[in-house]
Amino acid sequence: MSSPERVRVVLAQRRGARIVRTRVEVQEQTAVGDAMIRGLVRTQLVLAIRLALLAACLLCAVPLVMFLFPALSDVAVLGVRLPWVVLGALVYPVLLTTGWIYVRQAERNEQEFADLVDD
Repeated sequence: MSSPERVRVVLAQRRGARIVRTRVEVQEQTAVGDAMIRGLVRTQLVLAIRLALLAACLLCAVPLVMFLFPALSDVAVLGVRLPWVVLGALVYPVLLTTGWIYVRQAERNEQEFADLVDD
């Protein structure tokens, strides 16, 4: 009993395979591809500015609250005044959370762009 001859299959161009135009537009940096990339960059910039403003507002609110409510400035936590505790310890979770949100949203934007290009 002889076994059938093995045939090596190599990835090759299929005849009649459709070319994905959006991917070609981006790769060849045509006007359409350039507009798509500018849209992605603009989306990422808007996201970065929005989150930077949010973080700045949250961090600038701490001294403002301490100024508006002077009684809070006199409160001590473990011998350290409250404004120093807030600025020294609670700032880091705000910045880390802002960074985490930025990374997740930026990756989502890039995935949506990649899905748009691949369609």
